[in-house]
Amino acid sequence: MQIVATAIFALAILHTFSTKFFERLAHSRPAHSGVWHLLAEVEIVFGFWALVMAVVMFSLQGTDATKAYINGRNFTEPMFVFVIMVVAGTRPVLHMARRIVQVFARLLPLRESVATYFVILTLVPLLGSFITEPAAMTLAAILLAGRFYSLNISERLKYATLGVLFVNISIGGTLTAYAAPPVLMVAATWSWDTAFMLTHFGWKAAIAVFINGAAVTLLFRRELAALAAKSETRGEAGTNADTAMPLWVVILHLAMLAGIVVFAHYPPLFIGLFLLFMGVASAYPQYQDRLILREGLLVAFFLAGLVVLGGMQQWWLQPLLSSMSADAVFWGATALTAITDNAALTYLGSLVEGLSDEFKYALVAGAVTGGGLTVIANAPNPAGMSILRKYFADESVSAGGLLAAALLPTLVAAAAFRLL
Repeated sequence: MQIVATAIFALAILHTFSTKFFERLAHSRPAHSGVWHLLAEVEIVFGFWALVMAVVMFSLQGTDATKAYINGRNFTEPMFVFVIMVVAGTRPVLHMARRIVQVFARLLPLRESVATYFVILTLVPLLGSFITEPAAMTLAAILLAGRFYSLNISERLKYATLGVLFVNISIGGTLTAYAAPPVLMVAATWSWDTAFMLTHFGWKAAIAVFINGAAVTLLFRRELAALAAKSETRGEAGTNADTAMPLWVVILHLAMLAGIVVFAHYPPLFIGLFLLFMGVASAYPQYQDRLILREGLLVAFFLAGLVVLGGMQQWWLQPLLSSMSADAVFWGATALTAITDNAALTYLGSLVEGLSDEFKYALVAGAVTGGGLTVIANAPNPAGMSILRKYFADESVSAGGLLAAALLPTLVAAAAFRLL
């Protein structure tokens, strides 16, 4: 079953690199366009192949073994990402995020569009260390969608921005011990607290984040400067002006967001807060735009599929990691993260006893460094993809294009963690 599951996992990875192919089939073969459009949804991929694996498991091992395996998986992360995406994407939270971005952008001696772009790609990812990476990804993606992607910017700028965003979010959550999924998986086991993360990872990550943001801003400064200073929108249909947003509404939403972050590992509590939020949103619809429920559910489906498929990869991943030296594991983890979720990678490493401190550092540093290379490399990536994908040609992001765009920012992050 493990070999079969690994083969299905490989097919799922191949599928993520082929979504543009299915999108083109949907246009060239309209008779079955619905099926091709479904298979072109990157958020569907791992959930679809997880269902395939479940069917195969039923046939090979029976009902009891399949139910026991599925029931043994931990689906807290998919549930949390769904909840945090929806709440972080509300108009009151975005209202506050825009104000923060505007304040910092005005401090820079740059044109408004250029300064705003730089702040979104640097400050917001670093905020992920406090509000969690999925929340930071949701905020950054929506802000970028409304301010830049909706203005028909070039494909080169779209891909470059997405690559830097994914890398910066992945490393930007390492200032604390609870915000980045790959750090969270090992923090308790290895006794890593926020002070440890800040002194060993955080300051290095912050330097890499600013270098990546500055580099892409400098490279596309002319195109960014040429953008008209239009009113920001959410990048979603049905957006309303938020100039009359009452302070109490903003505070209430931020309080619920903070509560969800605090109880991120306790589904009954953060789901209860989410239900309370839904009641508030229904009671005051004039302060809300369309909730991104569909996007959140698709991302949760993607991550749940990854949890199901990834659980069967321990038989080859753990021995592979154990056989590496501390130097090799950094680059190995960076590369493996591109085809496996980085949190799963660090979790498997935490199961190995007797690891040196150097090995532990290299494993986590490599895992977060490679978190922007593919959509499956880091749990928040599907959230950003679901928001920004519709602005690309054929409403599909090329996996090769994303890999190429994220390569240089990844090397900057690698240099920061290895050389500083």
